[in-house]
Amino acid sequence: MMEPLYLTGDSALHRLPAWLKLLVLAAAGAALFRVDDPRLLAAAFAVAAVLAAATGVTAATAWRHVRPLAMVLAALAAFTWAVQDARAALAVLLRVAALVALALAVTLSTRTSDLIGVCERLLAPLERLGLLDAGKTALALALAVRFVPEIWRNFQDIREAQAARGLAANPLALLVPLLVLTLKRAQEVSEAIDARSP
Repeated sequence: MMEPLYLTGDSALHRLPAWLKLLVLAAAGAALFRVDDPRLLAAAFAVAAVLAAATGVTAATAWRHVRPLAMVLAALAAFTWAVQDARAALAVLLRVAALVALALAVTLSTRTSDLIGVCERLLAPLERLGLLDAGKTALALALAVRFVPEIWRNFQDIREAQAARGLAANPLALLVPLLVLTLKRAQEVSEAIDARSP
């Protein structure tokens, strides 16, 4: 089963409407990509971390949610350092970390149903034009967001199991079971979306 991200609480962040949190998240994301000063980005990350902590999440739970991104972020910073310099790498690291912390704060303090509702309202004009089904599209987006961490956990489990069998160096022994599990879960997601149909 996909792990729920929402934490029940009564913080100020929990009480804010979902549309406002998503709007602030989008605006903050756009603003952060216009900032290159590591000092300002560090301050933004500190604020984002405080907001995430205000949801009541423990450090262990927060790390479990963001751990899949840690290696990707480290690789991105290393690449930036190699092609530019350490200052640019630090800016990239802090910018993405701030965005991740803000996104975590939003998802931990907002029910999935509320997020789906906002997406449905945003997509309603496209539905009126006959371009898509707003409800099913919003549900697909929400399920996709929940789906990504599970793929990483499946990869970790498969890697440990194959290492115990002495197959850790064989990429096919990792990728084939992961592909099968991912396709199986995708089928379940598709069935969940179809079940929403009237």
